[in-house]
Amino acid sequence: MFVKCQTQAEVDDYWEKLLAGGGKPQHCGWLTDEYGVSWQIVPTVLGDMLRDKDAAKSQRAMQAMLQMVKLDIAALKKAFDGR
Repeated sequence: MFVKCQTQAEVDDYWEKLLAGGGKPQHCGWLTDEYGVSWQIVPTVLGDMLRDKDAAKSQRAMQAMLQMVKLDIAALKKAFDGR
């Protein structure tokens, strides 16, 4: 299952709620809820970054995502921008 979020507050809210009651965080924005259902909590801006025409920017965003558990929009943007 995928949950697309517009803001970090939405990412954080879904993340917290789906982990409540015994869920387990995974990598790259994935988690397993208390019933064993897998979810990826994805900020919509990530898709924009990964589809960007500048391959170097897209690759930096992908590499940043691969290092994360819960996705962090500010950190993704920072990587995308090369900062």
